[in-house]
Amino acid sequence: MPRFAALTVAALIAFFTAMPVQAGEVTKVSVADLFSKKADLQGKQVELTGEVVKVNNNIMNRNFLHIQDGSGDKAQRNHDITVTSSGTANKGDRVSVVGKLVLNHDFGAGYLYPVLVEEAVITPAK
Repeated sequence: MPRFAALTVAALIAFFTAMPVQAGEVTKVSVADLFSKKADLQGKQVELTGEVVKVNNNIMNRNFLHIQDGSGDKAQRNHDITVTSSGTANKGDRVSVVGKLVLNHDFGAGYLYPVLVEEAVITPAK
């Protein structure tokens, strides 16, 4: 009987550790909102939908995508958001992005991002 109990406990541990952890609250925003509400959204999970306008894959072990959704102003530089991810998409794809908003991320060598969505999950937009 002790072997059966040990197997049962092992199975329960495996089951519960394989279950996904409840994700924190995700705030749906526009690109312009990311800039205007950045202080409130810092460190939080955000979701946005837009078009991929630029892709740089395999840079510093991640992919960098630029997303635009028609909000914001090019002159004010709040119309385009950079997203890092292990996933990628093609230029022109319409995608949904969920990731953590980070402020003033300095990768060095002059690559400072005042507003950045990191570790994003990228899926085709519906």
